[in-house]
Amino acid sequence: MVRAVRNVPKTEKIVKEVLAEKGINASVEKITEFSEIARLGVFATPAVVVGGKIKCTGKTPSRKGVLSWLE
Repeated sequence: MVRAVRNVPKTEKIVKEVLAEKGINASVEKITEFSEIARLGVFATPAVVVGGKIKCTGKTPSRKGVLSWLE
């Protein structure tokens, strides 16, 4: 779990960079409250949820992966 928590900032950075490169104006919300994370159906971090759907959990996504979720 410690390694996954360390990957949260890296995941956030990748997502924000891809959004900026594509000129997409979207909010990126870092949720830290466990009950809210679980409510979303996420049980491993880091995780990325787009439009209410889990796109990635338990690993840092690739830039290519993030791009595919935004198309």
